Amino acid sequence: MGGRPGSPVAAVIPAAGRGVRLGPGIPKALRTLGGTPMLVHAVRAMAASRAVSLVIVVAPPDGTAEVKSILDAHALPGGSPGGGWGRTDVLVVPGGETRQESVRLGLDALPPGYEIVLVHDAARPLVPVDIVDAVVEAVRDGAAAVVPALPLADTVKQVEPAPVAGRPEPVVATPDRSRLRAVQTPQGFDRATLIRAHETITDDVTDDASMVERLGERVVTVPGHEEAFKVTRPLDLILAEAVLARRRLNDGF
Repeated sequence: MGGRPGSPVAAVIPAAGRGVRLGPGIPKALRTLGGTPMLVHAVRAMAASRAVSLVIVVAPPDGTAEVKSILDAHALPGGSPGGGWGRTDVLVVPGGETRQESVRLGLDALPPGYEIVLVHDAARPLVPVDIVDAVVEAVRDGAAAVVPALPLADTVKQVEPAPVAGRPEPVVATPDRSRLRAVQTPQGFDRATLIRAHETITDDVTDDASMVERLGERVVTVPGHEEAFKVTRPLDLILAEAVLARRRLNDGF
């Protein structure tokens, strides 16, 4: 497992979700941020890493052609048809009904030779390249699964869920915040381990690292970044626009 210093890296971006919490309309990954679809920002974030040579975008089952068209329209000038992302190739495949199924379909499309796989949320469009590189490096150093993570700013309460949403909920415990982390993406994996997890774990989980944990494999964290937040609600879009505007001011692009 891991320990593959020269192995090429592929990133799978599941982008088949509808993102209902952002409101009705187009799929979340195609919502624009600074005039550019979030998915395009996410692909660029993966392609920015010199380690990543292939990005597989898993599109809505009925939206593959639309996603290909959008990616082609935002690709860099030159490059191969459908590519145009510098040193990185981009492949679009149809997804499934759940995120888990979409990731599995992305893995099915992975060519031989890629022994390190990143799984990245399309809804985390602003992840800095340093985080991508740190995840890859940790897998190359021998970790089977790696997640970027941040300490929690808020105290967390464990509660007994109310039978009706919005009703008071009894607190049953206050976990030690110093031992808790909020995880982000891209999450990095030894390919064989991730495939085995998807073949073995069939019930729905919230992230791919959880599946590897369920196998009994060790998962490690590397420091995440506050700008790798997930755009889930309208307020997140406002924050993401502000971050992007500041980057453009600072970087001149």
